[in-house]
Amino acid sequence: MATQIFTNISRIVNTRNHSGFIRGMDLGVLPTIENGYIIIENDIIVEIGKMESFRFSKQQTAVATHTIVLPCWCDSHTHLVFAGSREGEFIDKIKGLSYAEIAAIGGGILNSAKKLHDASEDDLFIQAWKRLEEVSKLGTGAIEIKSGYGLSSHGELKILRVIKKLKEKSALKIKATFLGAHAFPTEFKENHAGYIDCIINEMLPVIGKEKLADYIDVFCERGFFSPEEMKTICEAGRIYGLKPKLHVNQLNSIGGIETGISLGALSLDHLETLKENEINLLGKYEGASTLLPSAAFFLRMPLPPARDLINAGAAITLASDYNPGSSPSGNMNFVISLSCIQMKLLPEEAINAVTFNGACAMEIENDYGSICVGKKANLIFTRPVPSIAYYPYSFGNNLIDKVMIHGTFI
Repeated sequence: MATQIFTNISRIVNTRNHSGFIRGMDLGVLPTIENGYIIIENDIIVEIGKMESFRFSKQQTAVATHTIVLPCWCDSHTHLVFAGSREGEFIDKIKGLSYAEIAAIGGGILNSAKKLHDASEDDLFIQAWKRLEEVSKLGTGAIEIKSGYGLSSHGELKILRVIKKLKEKSALKIKATFLGAHAFPTEFKENHAGYIDCIINEMLPVIGKEKLADYIDVFCERGFFSPEEMKTICEAGRIYGLKPKLHVNQLNSIGGIETGISLGALSLDHLETLKENEINLLGKYEGASTLLPSAAFFLRMPLPPARDLINAGAAITLASDYNPGSSPSGNMNFVISLSCIQMKLLPEEAINAVTFNGACAMEIENDYGSICVGKKANLIFTRPVPSIAYYPYSFGNNLIDKVMIHGTFI
């Protein structure tokens, strides 16, 4: 049995040991051990504590003076499997075109769908693997990956099979979400019922048979899928054991939150556009209110009202929304800084939101999301930093010294 001992750690951050989302003002409570040690056997944390209680061991120890150790980031909303990039649309945005205007001329999701149609499964895997390696080195140890750029049975299944291969090969914890209802393909533009029938009767049976997804998602938005259509799709997904994790209120408020709550969604994601009554609903909602600040940043949209949600008692989660059109980055360190700088989250709130609550939003909090006995040794070791607050404050610097995934430094 391989044992690793790390001593004299400046701070061990987020040592909580409970299940269920951290809600409201409790998000500001970040359990920490100062001047501590961690003992790992194989890939499991078997002991943590203060140095004053450390029992001397003849086994070799690694001294981590001035280092902060955090749980790896849990990124609960990404679209990491895609073909190519969309920097041309980036220029269109600079010139003043809106997200909706770009979509109306064949850009946006439909653009990515075309690129994906032309890519082989092997090529998609190679691209996705490179991105996965990049985000792991930036501290991400668990990640949810959605389909959604196929928009056909062949394309959606191709993405989900790539995600399945990533699960099999990667040391990261990966959850798969079926997002066939991301947009209506051109051939179904005037036949919404036809495409929904394709999702329900062609895609879902294969997904269920091959166990290709853990969750189901729908982009509920004006010009895309209505709340009623979202409900129909999610109820069909439930037959195959797929829980909803939903795109709502990114651009408009059209009833997605109310419908998502009625469906028992695990998370409601985006939430840039919220009315007061919706904030109150999210305060009582049992699932995650997942905020994607880098998407709002990239699209120059108002950021979600994080402080209002926290004050209402919501369970805030932060994720990268890594995708080629509205958030071409999976850097969760930037997400933390952006959340503090622009949404006025406290550093403690942001770290809880990207670790423990992120794990809860993927239902993996029993093994990931905090540093406690019995959990996986998914750890970030920082360079010498003076405080937790320095992490989001120094937003342009790489403060990560090394990342451990399942007890192994990568």
